[in-house]
Amino acid sequence: MRDPRLQKLAANLAGYSVKVQPGDNVLIEMIGSELELVKCLIEEVSRLGGNPFVEIEDRSVTRTLLKYATEEQMSTWAAYDLERMKRMQGYIGIRAGGNANQLADVPSDKMKLYDRIHRHPVHMEQRVKKTKWVILRYPNDSMAQLANMSTEAFEDFYFDVCNLDYAKMDRAMNPLRELMARTDKVRIVSPGTDLTFSIKGIGAQKCSGERNIPDGEVYSCPVRDSVNGTIAYNTPSVYNGFTYENVTFTFENGQIVKATANDTDRINALLDSDEGARYIGEFSLGFNPFILHPMKDTLFDEKIAGSLHFTPGQAYDVTDNGNRSSIHWDLVLIQRPEYGGGEVFFDDVLIRKDGLFVIPELEGLNPESLK
Repeated sequence: MRDPRLQKLAANLAGYSVKVQPGDNVLIEMIGSELELVKCLIEEVSRLGGNPFVEIEDRSVTRTLLKYATEEQMSTWAAYDLERMKRMQGYIGIRAGGNANQLADVPSDKMKLYDRIHRHPVHMEQRVKKTKWVILRYPNDSMAQLANMSTEAFEDFYFDVCNLDYAKMDRAMNPLRELMARTDKVRIVSPGTDLTFSIKGIGAQKCSGERNIPDGEVYSCPVRDSVNGTIAYNTPSVYNGFTYENVTFTFENGQIVKATANDTDRINALLDSDEGARYIGEFSLGFNPFILHPMKDTLFDEKIAGSLHFTPGQAYDVTDNGNRSSIHWDLVLIQRPEYGGGEVFFDDVLIRKDGLFVIPELEGLNPESLK
């Protein structure tokens, strides 16, 4: 018997997130083998008059493909996927792989090649900019293990998070978006962190279930050369299959001039992928009330209540500082007391302390208001 929460999620994804219209071509891409949601989505997209298309990917196969792929082969692969993406009006990406580190031993030169030749043009340029898209994870044993929970408890948590009243959250985001749009100077202070930058003239964007599930953030972007100081992230992050921990960046005039981590050589090689990888492409405040602890899954971790992320790499068009890169890496700093606390200042006014908004117009984004 199908879980009714799954049907509700599929309806939200097709109707609310992607807003499928009659005649829309919608690519449903599943990484993993959890197919019941794919079936629900096919039904929902069809019910709304759209045309569903499906791709199923196994990451262990992708790992082998990447290890042996030539540049010519990757170019052909990218051209094929890009042409298909150009024919889509919508995209729903489901990530349900069993091993988050499946790509960890793919040579770094192959991953850089894949980022530049395939991921960037197909996803960052075509999918992100020219389709109605949403990406989500699917609950499985692997995700439950990362969250230090039983599978059944994690499924309950997952559906609480993913079936949140995002329309209510969207309304509560308006004062923060307006405040960020008129802010110049931002300062972030936490243990090991004292960072300043400007977001003047960049604008801000709400994220309330239309691009990511789970969701719960408002983002902007630093003026490219305005970032100075140091940030010490306190959340592990998986990128290209490797788990980075204890990441610290020092900035001078926008550029990361020093980077350390549990593998300092590896992180510097990643940041040397291209010139834009050492500059920031996103600054965001996260506040999903149900997500409290990191689980090495970016789609969840970047929405943690009382968190922020500060992202090396490509900027989004809607909050564009001109930075261009083949990477976009959301690294998370949690500022709730149990993670060391911290403050966020806009134009020298304290707006969030120890993970809670402290000015009246933003209190609607605190956990007790959103649950």
